Amino acid sequence: MKALITGASSGIGRDMARSLSRRGADLVLVARRVDRMEQLKEELDTDVQIIGADLSQSQACFDLYEGLKDQGIDIVINNAGFGLFGAFDKTDLHRELEMIDTNIRAVHILTKLFLRDFVKQDHGYLLNVASSAAFLPGPLLSTYYATKSYVLRLTEAVYEELRRKGSRVGISVLCPGPVQTEFNEVAHGQFSIKGLSSQRVAEYAVRKMLQKDLVILPGGLMKATRFAERFFSEKMLLRMCYHMQKRKIKP
Repeated sequence: MKALITGASSGIGRDMARSLSRRGADLVLVARRVDRMEQLKEELDTDVQIIGADLSQSQACFDLYEGLKDQGIDIVINNAGFGLFGAFDKTDLHRELEMIDTNIRAVHILTKLFLRDFVKQDHGYLLNVASSAAFLPGPLLSTYYATKSYVLRLTEAVYEELRRKGSRVGISVLCPGPVQTEFNEVAHGQFSIKGLSSQRVAEYAVRKMLQKDLVILPGGLMKATRFAERFFSEKMLLRMCYHMQKRKIKP
């Protein structure tokens, strides 16, 4: 078994690498921070290939696929992504476009290219990392929420296409709530509730991916929140989300 993990230098991606390595999988780790992946490689017992790449550049995604398409990849985890707090008219446009390229374009490209191979061989697992943000509108974190909604809906649609053709390829989407990672530092904000550990989320996600679950939602609080959303109007959800997000903004 061989797994490709993007955004593998920290957080959930790093811990999914550990989880899969414990299961005996060889790994291809991709991120911009090569030094961190080198440190991770030292602690893993399976074969690890490290690739430094900026996946906000579309060509880097195509190059990644071309370099790996003949290496027998069984699992693709699209984990690379980031957020940006602030009012939409105040946040930096170029940073948001970089976010769209990373959170959407890279996921779209790598999902399509590797999925085609998986369908031909009728085997493989794809895991796209979204967020519980995918279920809601996100004032003050608007672009991030929108990108994660794209990831969720794309994954769900592909899942149904595969199901109808009787494919044995698994595709899943991970939708965690707050997780203890570097997200806050990158996004310039602070979660208003305590997040789950990335180790716990990663282990749960890998297990559910291998079981071919569609939507993977770790933690009882997020499951309860997801259930409660159906009882509120869209405008009420907007107001609630705004107040929740406002508490995250760092002074």
